Amino acid sequence: MKKWVTGIILLLVAFVVTACGSSASNGDEGSDSAAESKEIKIGATAGPYSDMAKKALKPGLEELGYTVEIVEFSDYIQPNKALDNGDIQANLFQHTIYLENFEKENNMDLTALINVPTAPMGIYSNVYKSIDEVKEGSTVTLPNDPTNAARALNTLRDTGLITIAKDADPLTVSEKDIEENKKNLKFQPIEAGQLPRSVDSADLAAVPGNFALAAKMNLLDALTLEDMSDSYRNVVAISAKNNDSQFAKDLKAVVESEGFEKVIDEEFQGFGKPAWMEN
Repeated sequence: MKKWVTGIILLLVAFVVTACGSSASNGDEGSDSAAESKEIKIGATAGPYSDMAKKALKPGLEELGYTVEIVEFSDYIQPNKALDNGDIQANLFQHTIYLENFEKENNMDLTALINVPTAPMGIYSNVYKSIDEVKEGSTVTLPNDPTNAARALNTLRDTGLITIAKDADPLTVSEKDIEENKKNLKFQPIEAGQLPRSVDSADLAAVPGNFALAAKMNLLDALTLEDMSDSYRNVVAISAKNNDSQFAKDLKAVVESEGFEKVIDEEFQGFGKPAWMEN
């Protein structure tokens, strides 16, 4: 009787082990299938970067056999959440500094795969036709958030209108770092979204590229465009777990292709190119 019971138990154990092994095997096959899937979704904020995804990224990936869907977002929060939970496989809307801060604050592991051409901040005016015409005491509207304010001040420095302390960090420059204000400019910090309209009321307005384009402004109408640091250029982002995937390699290759740059030159005039594209 004991031998019979023991035999039954052994058979049951063998059945369970075999079933678990089969289940694990099927799970591995599912993971491999998902990793090799050629059906992908790329998220982007509505506007120039969803256009870039549609016109410059999608065609190149489709030539490599991918089926690509562009998913548009209306804010800067959901694209990274969708990327982190796997609803999309890549996104295009943010620069490196924003990405790094976001993933730190939200406990995510995302990767900036490669920089792409980005709409720069510009100094616009309906009063002056050139920087040389700027008069004493002119008003300048600029973003009231520290990151974009630093960009505005750096751009004004490059025009020669102000000088900034040499030991100041370019990423955190503020008005206190101004050493010389040659034209005694009057700075008026306001919400970035209001800057396009401020062109009508101020002598000069420092308008970030995405807000300028959203307001149907022509980047090439700016008196001067920002010499942008790559830290402020938008990136194609992916989940860090996919860093070594074939998809990541293919996506990077598309951005580095001649076809991608041709679309940028034809469709996105005024966009500043990253250092790797200029070399």
